[in-house]
Amino acid sequence: MSHKTMTTLAIAGAVAAAVSAHGTTAAQAQEKVKCYGVSLAGENDCAAGPGTTCAGTSTVDYQGNAWTLVPAGTCEEMDLPGDRMGSLEPLDRDLPEQG
Repeated sequence: MSHKTMTTLAIAGAVAAAVSAHGTTAAQAQEKVKCYGVSLAGENDCAAGPGTTCAGTSTVDYQGNAWTLVPAGTCEEMDLPGDRMGSLEPLDRDLPEQG
């Protein structure tokens, strides 16, 4: 192979690798899931169950029926106080008192 051909192949390979890595990173960064029970009061992303309507309306820290969008694969691994864990489904814990 000529030097010019080898240089062209090397550059093409580097560009392909960079584009591939960027595409994977961008896709992973954009993939978000609803994670229940991890937001602080008033910091949920939307509908937090009875008594709330949408973003920022949760009234209890780590409210079990309030969700926040988090990167896929991190919800159930978050470090939360006490024995709490995030969930991909609504939880029956830390709910505001109905009155």
